[in-house]
Amino acid sequence: MSSLDLNPERTALVAIDLQHGILARPLGPHAAADVVANSVQLANAVRAKGGLVVWVRVDLTAILHLSADAPTAPPKGSPPPPASASELTAELGIQSGDVVVTKRQWGAFYGTDLEQQLRRKGIRTVIMSGIATNFGVESTARGAFDRGYELVFAEDAMTSLSADAHAFVVGNIFPRMGRVRATADVVKALQEG
Repeated sequence: MSSLDLNPERTALVAIDLQHGILARPLGPHAAADVVANSVQLANAVRAKGGLVVWVRVDLTAILHLSADAPTAPPKGSPPPPASASELTAELGIQSGDVVVTKRQWGAFYGTDLEQQLRRKGIRTVIMSGIATNFGVESTARGAFDRGYELVFAEDAMTSLSADAHAFVVGNIFPRMGRVRATADVVKALQEG
């Protein structure tokens, strides 16, 4: 495994869907509380070195639902989720210099100002965290990869609806797109950068 050299001022943390309606779901392999805590560690390290912190939330009342064999939408006739389900958890400690992006599909680039926010700050490297590894995190990572951003995946700062789904993406997809590391290793690289 190669070392992780980062230019913190050109690095952004993009944390996906750390909001009430998603944190409350059964998750694995990492617990929601651990993912939030590790994302907060990353955010603090990025901010301390002049990087950008981006919190992405999905508007669950307006998310795109298309016909699918295994839909992720609630069954027809179900009441809509409460507004609080789309709110980011207060445990993130969002600060005034942070950016909040609202999406209406899995990926955070389409139909949002995420790319504009990253370009304005001269970001070249994106650290990914959040939920779910194989939905919002992967979709956003693919968008970042297609746009030429270097990617770092904080494996223990993300989780999914099952440990198997998380393991497949972390072991087979993310290593082909960027570098997969533990939160502690990413924080250390930021501090040394």
